[in-house]
Amino acid sequence: MGIEITEATAERVVGRMPVEGNTQPYGLLHGGASCVLAETLGSTGAAIHAGSGRKAVGIEINATHHRSATSGYVTGVAVRVHGGRTIATYEIEITDERGSRVCTSRLTCVLRDG
Repeated sequence: MGIEITEATAERVVGRMPVEGNTQPYGLLHGGASCVLAETLGSTGAAIHAGSGRKAVGIEINATHHRSATSGYVTGVAVRVHGGRTIATYEIEITDERGSRVCTSRLTCVLRDG
C-alpha cells in the first residue's frame, strides 16, 4: 500500500499513501485503499492510547467517498473523538494534494489486555 506515517500520538495520527498502485480498474483510488489508510491511522492512534501491554482491535469502520483521486498522494489525518479504557474512536479525513476531501471515515477499536 505504501503507507507512510509522519506523525503519531494518541490524539492525532497523520500519514500518506500513493494513489498509484492503489487504484481500481478505472484508474481511480480504490475505496478499499482509503479504508486501509483510515484503519491504519486510527488503529495506530488507538494502540498508542491503549498503552504498553495492551492491544487495539478494529470493530467497526465506515467511509464516505466524496471525490476521486487519480494521481499523487492522499493524506489522512486521524483525530481521536473518544478515548476510554475499553473503546477508542477516531475520525479520519483523507485529502488529495490540492487539499480537497476525498474520504471521511470513522473507526472504532476495542482495547484489550495483551
